[in-house]
Amino acid sequence: MFDIEKNLKTLPTSPGVYLMIDENDTIIYVGKAKNLRNRVRQYFTPSGQTAEKVREMVKHIDRFEYIIVDNEVESLILESNFIKDKKPKYNILLKSGEKYPFIKITKEKYPRILKDRVIRPDGADYYGPFPNAYGVTEIIELFQDMYKIRRCNLNFDKEQYLKRPCLYYFIHKCSGPCIKAVTEEEYLKDISNVEDFLKGRQKKLITSLKHKMEKASQNLNFELAARYRDNISSLETIIEKQIVRTSKDREMDIIAMARDKDVISMQVFIMRSGKIIDREHFILGDSIKGEDEEVFSSFIQQFYFDMAFVPREIVLQKEPSDSDTLVEYLTRIKGKKVKFTVPKRGEKLKLVELVEKNAKESLEKHLAYLRRRERERPRGLEELEKLLGISPLSRIECYDISNISGVQSVGSMVVYENGQKSPGEYRKFKIKSVEGPNDYASHQEVLTRRLERLKHENSLGNREVSFGRRPSLIIIDGGKGHVNAAKFAMSLVNMEEIPICGLYKDEFHNTKGIIYNGEEIPLKVSSDIYRFLFDIQEETHRFAINYHRKLRDKNMVKSELDEVNGIGEVRKKALLKHFKSIEKIKKASITELLEVDKIDRKSAENLYNYFNGAKDEGN
Repeated sequence: MFDIEKNLKTLPTSPGVYLMIDENDTIIYVGKAKNLRNRVRQYFTPSGQTAEKVREMVKHIDRFEYIIVDNEVESLILESNFIKDKKPKYNILLKSGEKYPFIKITKEKYPRILKDRVIRPDGADYYGPFPNAYGVTEIIELFQDMYKIRRCNLNFDKEQYLKRPCLYYFIHKCSGPCIKAVTEEEYLKDISNVEDFLKGRQKKLITSLKHKMEKASQNLNFELAARYRDNISSLETIIEKQIVRTSKDREMDIIAMARDKDVISMQVFIMRSGKIIDREHFILGDSIKGEDEEVFSSFIQQFYFDMAFVPREIVLQKEPSDSDTLVEYLTRIKGKKVKFTVPKRGEKLKLVELVEKNAKESLEKHLAYLRRRERERPRGLEELEKLLGISPLSRIECYDISNISGVQSVGSMVVYENGQKSPGEYRKFKIKSVEGPNDYASHQEVLTRRLERLKHENSLGNREVSFGRRPSLIIIDGGKGHVNAAKFAMSLVNMEEIPICGLYKDEFHNTKGIIYNGEEIPLKVSSDIYRFLFDIQEETHRFAINYHRKLRDKNMVKSELDEVNGIGEVRKKALLKHFKSIEKIKKASITELLEVDKIDRKSAENLYNYFNGAKDEGN
């Protein structure tokens, strides 16, 4: 038994990171401190619980742990690692974990242009990062087409040349280094043009292309001139996207926020070479009701944690808490001095106001979406919430078992979020431990596997992945026996607190009502709640049946064709594509079998003899 009062007395005065842990052994909050003893003790004193977020969190603290470090920057780095890995409930979290992509030019014979999200120690040149991943793909494809840059993975340093080029060469989108159709010197000139553009020397490249266009036109090569014209137009379109300019050659990020009750909108504008090249926005759930300064601190800490590039200056709407520590932390990442600026006047203040305006716009759009989603909630869902006394039922999971006389039993999990189907969350289960037609045991296996996965993902802090999301309600397609079997499975994994109900049928096998807390509750067929539950039931049944049919068909094909000598996957697919069914393959003559692509005389004879015996057909 963890004695909080006793352990508070033993806390060191060193800097470090502390972990607040609940009764389920889940980390619910991670913090850093200059003095662990003073900081952690504050949470358990009246003066330290004036904030709503602290009072709410302390209710769930079962114990705490701590890690001692050498200084505040080390504690900030360690805190960032824990927040990223564990995603504690009461920390402000960035839900977007993606790193911004870079454009990479490889260091090899005949270099390639690639997109990568990590700077690797491979000697390649990296340009970026670019917040807009689609923009990166657009630029790469443009240069590949303009300069006929290769897309293949051939290793020319190991002399991996070809006798015949790929399709890109024939459609004039690759210069053909694989057949030595271009010299390395000519190829590298084109790569140099790409690098000029990425280094900000766009005017130089466009001037060069205009010169080539004019020369081609003078030589009456109008097709080539038109190609240069199209390339210039594409490049100018990309440049025009960099719409906001400043008078100086600046490298900075501008960050501002807008908030409303439990929602925070963070907006980041990325400025490189004096131009706003793109923007990124995040919607944060403010479950901990943090002060603005704390929100900025947490956001900056997580936003730049995985960034390979940090600008020289970060212009902010408000000064973050722990500002000095954050600056030292970012300076370590960049390797050069980084500074924060909170402008009060001038050009930078106008930039902050612009970013704040965009943050407010994003917030309004998000709030409008939430209001629209609330209006669109099915009436049947609202009636179900009222009947069960559970609100909100934000995630409903329904389970069904399908088999034919107990053969190839499968389970299905269908998910409804806020009353709407969420097909991306559906999951299939092949029953492994149950033999014969035993729906009770099959439900137990499926629920045990699903809930064990829930516990595992939550222990890793993965609460946003499919199996890491806790259901508000579990529905079993079945009566009391099925529900009791499911409850037993839930007790085995200590998940009895999740509400569960069943859908029972009448003597004509029509859905009659629900079973909840051991009570049968009949429903009117004309009611919204009945139609809502019937829709869930039918969707779950359909998903299970389709999966069962797919496995059955797959096994039937395997049992019939895989035994034939010389018939592999390629020939099997060709046969099924040609004849459409196993039965037609069985009835086919050797002559008809030879009409199938990939089937030679020997394979045709093997097939015919397997299904018809070794009699001679006279062919």
